[in-house]
Amino acid sequence: MATNEAELLALLREHDDPERLERPLHCDRVATGLAFQGLVRRLEADFGTRCESERDTQDSSEYGRVHVPADATICGTRIVVCVSKFGSLAEVCADNPGAYFGTEDARQDGALDPADLATVKRAELGYVSIPEELLESDYEGPSALEPFAVRPTWWTRYFGTVW
Repeated sequence: MATNEAELLALLREHDDPERLERPLHCDRVATGLAFQGLVRRLEADFGTRCESERDTQDSSEYGRVHVPADATICGTRIVVCVSKFGSLAEVCADNPGAYFGTEDARQDGALDPADLATVKRAELGYVSIPEELLESDYEGPSALEPFAVRPTWWTRYFGTVW
């Protein structure tokens, strides 16, 4: 499993297919849905609350999101887990993607407690968590993303709207 920035960037590049912007060629919708449902159930069990979720996002390379409610977190800030349709990639963020520069920024601002972050990481069940800071770096792949974003990022590629 990728553990450092260089390995994570290599993983992002490995999954990048300029012919398939919304989902990979061999995307198994049933397996993706079952894995996502497992993530939702685990987060609900671990946080002891119902978590809202959105799934099968249309016209996007993001499969769905799980929202851990603010009142279930130590700092009182909702946690959002975004899941890509590519390679079981996931992003964990406080409040919403882009609300902070990343989980470290949210932690320093008092919006995300390390214990809550650890609970989410344990629940990820096979997803590869890509730090928000890395996803917000400039996209350096072969896909033509300029029509979808002024400054394409890796987040644009794996979680953004592609139509």
